[in-house]
Amino acid sequence: MYTYQVGISAQEHDTFVKTSNQTNLLQSSNWAKIKDNWGNDRLGFYKDGKLLAVASVLVQPLPLGFTLIYIPRGPIMDYNDKDLVNFVIKSLKKYGKTKRALFIKFDPSLFLKQINLSDKEAKSDDNFETLSIIETLTQVGAQWGGRTTDIAENIQPRFQANIYSKDFDFDSLPKKTKQSIKQSRNRGVVVEFGGAEFLPDFAELMKKTESRKGIHLRGLDYYQKLLATYPDDSYVTMAFLNLSERIAKLEAQKDKCLTEKASFTEKTRQSKVDNNAKELERLEEEIAFLTSKLSQKGDKVPLAATISLNFGNTSENIYAGMDNDFKRYLPAINVWYETANHAFEKGIEWQNMGGVENDLSGGLYNFKSKFNPTIEEFIGEFNIPVNPILYRLSNLAYSIRKKLRSKH
Repeated sequence: MYTYQVGISAQEHDTFVKTSNQTNLLQSSNWAKIKDNWGNDRLGFYKDGKLLAVASVLVQPLPLGFTLIYIPRGPIMDYNDKDLVNFVIKSLKKYGKTKRALFIKFDPSLFLKQINLSDKEAKSDDNFETLSIIETLTQVGAQWGGRTTDIAENIQPRFQANIYSKDFDFDSLPKKTKQSIKQSRNRGVVVEFGGAEFLPDFAELMKKTESRKGIHLRGLDYYQKLLATYPDDSYVTMAFLNLSERIAKLEAQKDKCLTEKASFTEKTRQSKVDNNAKELERLEEEIAFLTSKLSQKGDKVPLAATISLNFGNTSENIYAGMDNDFKRYLPAINVWYETANHAFEKGIEWQNMGGVENDLSGGLYNFKSKFNPTIEEFIGEFNIPVNPILYRLSNLAYSIRKKLRSKH
């Protein structure tokens, strides 16, 4: 006999999620503490006393005592078990009525496609099993949002770039990526790992990123909450440049150029003279740039950074920022490589680099594809109408709001 329970323990919930094949951070019990402007319940679904499915649900209060319920990357269950799916969806609807929900939105951690960019012969056929699951869910009353074409149309990205440890090592990266990482290191960039002590600098990098991209992200308090909520499963990866050391190295190179210049005679090839002049000009420009920054920032300057959260055998590169003034030092590609490598050194099986554009073009895709990730297309969003009359109106208003937000 099937039963369900509201308010299962965090330990029971997290153990189930971690041992499933749909493990993800957003279904960890602690994620609800991050989204503390929502209410939260943990639901367990049982057959003859055995736990077969879980859902950490977020409950958003609406005017007039109504709510909207969202289950990020869940529920976690065997979607091929049609009887279980039927029971879970019907039980969620019953639960939704107790919360006066207009509808329940969920976006399972199931893939329509997975394409490994390092495999030139990788097939891009749809996953037949996932297509069958869509049919199963719609048959029991869930409404599928379809294969949306814009990243802004869904709460969570429908396409993500994921790096698997079994596919990841420096030598297997694209040639240009390896060259960029080496150039960054040769230009004096050093990557370090830390925690809360890095957050003030991280927050400043994020402000610069917001200003550059014309978007609003988060503030220091939020980043502190992330690390405090996942104290043993979080880390900051930060790229630094020691300005004094870099200037000293450049001055030594400049002296060498001047010595070479002094040795030129009328017989010296013009191309050699021209190359020397260009190199001197480059060195003097960079020295002047760094000297001006030294007076503003001091010796050790943060250039780029990421925050990662681990859960079970998975990791999420959840926020990333960079000081664009220092982009010539290629800190972003360096720090993203080290972020993933650090996760895998801890025994993590995959790290999510975050969403990419649905048409696999644009800035997010172009940058993340440098690491030969697996591009994963999620099944997308489903709605369970709880209040049929108000659902139609509320879903229309929700869709209009999403479209308006995507234009800004």
